[in-house]
Amino acid sequence: MSATDVIEEIKLLPAAEQAEVIQFALQLARIRPLTASELTSLAQRMAESNDPAEVERLKTSITRGFYGG
Repeated sequence: MSATDVIEEIKLLPAAEQAEVIQFALQLARIRPLTASELTSLAQRMAESNDPAEVERLKTSITRGFYGG
């Protein structure tokens, strides 16, 4: 089953069950370390950004992605 298939199945769930899936995805995102390529991509975007708010958000994402938290 592909990610697209899973997403289509989630769309068919009742709202309460969709909420459970969303909570799970958010929890997973908080604890899963990013891959080297994901971290590199974020670092590249941070280096190219002229927006201080975006730089700070990307820095936070990199830190969380590196440490998985």
